[in-house]
Amino acid sequence: MKNIVSLLLLLVASHTYAQDLYLKTYGNQNDQPIIYLHGGPGYNSTSFEATTAQKMADEGFFVIVYDRRGEGRSDKLTAAFTFEETISDLNLIYEKYDLEKATLIGHSFGGIVATLFAEAAPEKIAHIVLVSAPVVLQETFQTIIDTCEVIYQKKADKVNLNYIAMLKKMDPRSLEYSSYCFMHAMANGFYTPKKMTEAASALYAKYSKSELFKYANQMSYTAPQGFWEKEQYTSIDLTENLSKLVAKSIPIYGIYGKDDGLFSTQQIEGVSSIIGAKNVYYIAQSSHNPFIDRQKAFLDRLTEFTK
Repeated sequence: MKNIVSLLLLLVASHTYAQDLYLKTYGNQNDQPIIYLHGGPGYNSTSFEATTAQKMADEGFFVIVYDRRGEGRSDKLTAAFTFEETISDLNLIYEKYDLEKATLIGHSFGGIVATLFAEAAPEKIAHIVLVSAPVVLQETFQTIIDTCEVIYQKKADKVNLNYIAMLKKMDPRSLEYSSYCFMHAMANGFYTPKKMTEAASALYAKYSKSELFKYANQMSYTAPQGFWEKEQYTSIDLTENLSKLVAKSIPIYGIYGKDDGLFSTQQIEGVSSIIGAKNVYYIAQSSHNPFIDRQKAFLDRLTEFTK
């Protein structure tokens, strides 16, 4: 009897937390549903919400934006930081909006979440769209190190070359290793287009003046620590996962920016070899946020992929 009561309490708590997640919708609920899965772990959905969610709704989609439990505007919720918990919350979002199938837009780390959810519940997937999403995280770290080393060599930057040398000696599976890699990526502008379009500049300016911008640089360190301890996410390789989904005829697409320093051309070719070259859109003048950097092109291709 005690075990049954404990299980019921756990189920009630899980449902309550799902209801308390930061959730916002855009568009008509009768339109094709899309759920946006943000990056991180430890980030939020504000950049997409402030710039793109409504425009996507205007294209005829029912757009659902949320922040994962323990992250962003859902950071006050108790979180285990496991993929099982994340999948459970997504299932409850499906229930809340009475969705049979939905398209999942997985941005960066959100692409990992989208892939794992599709494995767990393939019948609930209309399409997966991987946006700047790593498939083999260790390849991304190596790309960052290789590219930064060339930059520092050209600048004769001995200090940072020493840091790179130390980084190469670290355990590549460790959270510290991944954190330092991303720090070097940010310091070298890997998340920003080399030449930004006027439209993108206007969108970033609009975002910077919005109420949501206060969350732009708010990163939770609890989430990456938790996902690393529970899931060892820095060593994730989705090659086999995606291949199995393709074999099940799950439509999978990829949208990546050519100026995104987290991915080499070889990595994009690797994604193309799994999901099909015709399913990958490699956008010029775009970095890690193609839905801002090249918004019209992003929306045009998304509509083409999903309708």
